[in-house]
Amino acid sequence: MQFELSPDHELIKRTAREFAEGEVAPVAEELDRSKAFPYRIVQQLGSLNMMGIPFPPEYGGGGGDTLAYALVVEELARVDSSVAITLCAHTSLGTQPVYLFGNEQQKRDWLPRLCSGECLGAFGLTEPEAGSDAANTRTRARLEDGQWVINGTKQFITNAGTDISGMVCITAVTGETPASDARGGQAAREISNLIVANGTPGYEQGEPYRKMGWNASDTRPLGFSDCRVPEGNLLGRRGAGLRQFLQVLDIGRIGVAAMGVGLAQGALEMALAYAKERRAFGKAISSFQAIQAKLADMSTEIEAARLLVYKAAREKDAKHNFTLTAAQAKLKTGRLAVRCAEEAVQIHGGYGYIEEYPVCRFYRDAKILTIGEGTDEVQQMVIARALGA
Repeated sequence: MQFELSPDHELIKRTAREFAEGEVAPVAEELDRSKAFPYRIVQQLGSLNMMGIPFPPEYGGGGGDTLAYALVVEELARVDSSVAITLCAHTSLGTQPVYLFGNEQQKRDWLPRLCSGECLGAFGLTEPEAGSDAANTRTRARLEDGQWVINGTKQFITNAGTDISGMVCITAVTGETPASDARGGQAAREISNLIVANGTPGYEQGEPYRKMGWNASDTRPLGFSDCRVPEGNLLGRRGAGLRQFLQVLDIGRIGVAAMGVGLAQGALEMALAYAKERRAFGKAISSFQAIQAKLADMSTEIEAARLLVYKAAREKDAKHNFTLTAAQAKLKTGRLAVRCAEEAVQIHGGYGYIEEYPVCRFYRDAKILTIGEGTDEVQQMVIARALGA
């Protein structure tokens, strides 16, 4: 059992931290306030080979592993969650399906541009009636004259509507198994995955949502109205879509869990720095036991959560089953991020409620980590099933 990072992992962690502190931190407040997408930062991340960390160099990737990817996400979220989720959704959700399930031509067409940050990838699973109940997909695609004709809607989709968005991988019902052939005598819907390029006629990106947090990230609904894509845009085997996307979600949970650790760590550091400076009753408030207890609990919980995230990443890299650990890490870190952000605001007192202080932004950004990539309740369900309950 090895708890220390390798020299390579230490290097990428240090590089990510220096970039986050030097390039992201100075503009994070302005990006959040103006709700401006961080185009320049994405371009810089691409130049550093961080937009495609866990993919092979032959496709333009960074050649790193899942742990390296988690380290970068953690360091970015330690400073700003909007930038972190932009990279996270692009890598885990937008690019990963093409790498895992795409044919060689699809990989050659898309991965070099995705890994370089030239274009962003998105993941279209959630719908008005299909989120936690992912199998309830209503978007449909029928095969007609060598083309898939897509009709439906998606919602809460990240990275689909920017100037550099390149494609979205979506789930769609592509047919039904006759009741006579299906288990239990009931017709079963066939769900498949399709690649839809931005600019395809019939594919529209709605207006961005007004959100509580992640203001500098792109999140919006998508619409498909007789949208036609080539038959060759089928991603993987027809009918395997739901299984494929559940696999992608397992991977994505490692990234979001790393975000939770990073946000919690950033909140702790800001709370500690403020507590050392703020004076009350003639001394720094960091000397009061009530404040010390908060800081001590935050630090302990963060370290435990970090080890759980790293374990999930190492399990994936070792090609072990990581579904349970990823769900545990996601559940733990999302709740921890909310708690640490709240405690950081509390330690700041009235100043924590003022937007000029980053802890206010961290507090707004934290809550989604208990919802996105599967709610806490979904994680509990996944964990219970993995335990055999």
